[in-house]
Amino acid sequence: MMKKSPVILALASLFSAALLMTPVAQATTFRWSSASDIPTLDIHSQNNALGNGVHAAIFDSLLYYNSKTFKLEPKLATSWREVSPTQWRFTLRSGVKFSDGTDLTADDVVFSLQRAMGKGSNFQVYTQGFKAVSRVDARTVDIVLTGPNPVLLNQLTELRILSRAWSEKNRSVEVKDIRNKDETFAHRNAMGSGAFMVKEWQPDQRLVLVKNPNWWGWKEVPGNVTQIIYTPIKNEATRAAALLSGEVDFVLDPSPQDLARMRANASLKVMDGVENRTIFLGMDQLREELPGSNVKGKNPLKDLKVRKALYQAIDMETIHKVTMRGLSQNTGGLVSPQVTGWTEGVHKRLPYSTDEAKKLLTEAGYPSGFEVDFACPNNRYINDEEICQAITAMWARAGVRAKLRTLPLVTYFPMIQRYEASIYMLGWGVPTFDALYSLQSLTRSVGTGGDGNYNLGRYSNTRMDYLVDRVKSETDLLVRTRMLTEALQLQNETVAHIPLHNQVIPWAMKKNVEAIHRADNRIDWVQLKVN
Repeated sequence: MMKKSPVILALASLFSAALLMTPVAQATTFRWSSASDIPTLDIHSQNNALGNGVHAAIFDSLLYYNSKTFKLEPKLATSWREVSPTQWRFTLRSGVKFSDGTDLTADDVVFSLQRAMGKGSNFQVYTQGFKAVSRVDARTVDIVLTGPNPVLLNQLTELRILSRAWSEKNRSVEVKDIRNKDETFAHRNAMGSGAFMVKEWQPDQRLVLVKNPNWWGWKEVPGNVTQIIYTPIKNEATRAAALLSGEVDFVLDPSPQDLARMRANASLKVMDGVENRTIFLGMDQLREELPGSNVKGKNPLKDLKVRKALYQAIDMETIHKVTMRGLSQNTGGLVSPQVTGWTEGVHKRLPYSTDEAKKLLTEAGYPSGFEVDFACPNNRYINDEEICQAITAMWARAGVRAKLRTLPLVTYFPMIQRYEASIYMLGWGVPTFDALYSLQSLTRSVGTGGDGNYNLGRYSNTRMDYLVDRVKSETDLLVRTRMLTEALQLQNETVAHIPLHNQVIPWAMKKNVEAIHRADNRIDWVQLKVN
């Protein structure tokens, strides 16, 4: 055995000491909470804002919005161009890998976009106007449209890319149908190319994401978080206590009644912002008779006078002041001010009047009112259950006896998508910041390609359908905006839905957390810092 010289031994000793002194990147954990859990990890199964925001940590899209400017910026696509009014070409970023180390190619993009277009997908509203998606070469993809589409790039921000090989291997080519209990592998597991990957998901208990070392963008972002732990906490007081005690670092949806205490706490900070999400009520306008109602042989909700009566019986100012404690923006429109098509006229509410509501009900043939089913979530929107309880009491004063039932998000959304509610609450954000997204999903007659996919009251109006279909391909921006406004006003005039308010979203967090408040109420995971 060769004897090592004193010099070599000394150098080895110095080298070992240097290794010990070299800074090692520390694991930084971000713990956060809100009232409900994500419904699925399948990126095309449920168009749910909370889930979509979490999916953005795990999966990349071709483009995404910059958190500060909300301008479109490259993600998986580094460039794009309009080959013709009905054909767009996208060049993909080189060297992108999925979290298992396999390469992301044009085949994965084509597969994912076709999956979003296909059977069972709740994301067809984002693929409206798509005729075909094709591979040009390993780094180039074409999208062919049925006609010009002025919001194509905005739609692509919500269409995320998953591994074709992984999906085929794990029998997840088909989208999980959220309306039933059947599960695919993609419901509880994920394979994306995003900044984080799933370590563990126990539904309604805990979701753990860890840093994806293969993500292409780490050198370009300031965030220092290496692990994300999400704990859904339905109870508002328990959620607030978790933040105050330090159990979590961040609460996405603090209760309005807890905010004063949080603002006064020196170790916490609260960030406020208006979300581009409108809360409203939908009504069954299709059935000839409402299940559970005491009115037999006809459906009162088909009558415009009844819908107006329900609208005008709601005292939104009291809900704003008492239930929401000022953290809401009452509205008569279906979209918020940030959205193209919105105007002050659209925003104006019908006046609150119990007397007028009673008069309208009498004129409609219901002088003594009627009974009706009313369903609401109890852990999706800020004070959702409390809002519905207040509305139930207001309707009772006008003679409408609503039989309120509240359900957690995980069972509520499949239920309303099966058309099992006579009146229901829904909140609708607008990721494209364009009213077509809302109008197509909520007021267009139920059809294909995303038409009416959340028109759960099955409202139908010939003029509305014409306007929505024209707007899909109208390229004259002035004409298009006028048509959007007309459609929003038509929704108001026909009371297709009863708008309530635009959410004002406060985020509560520890002082050592740095985050950018976004109008879409999403955390930008790679900008996030825990100091």
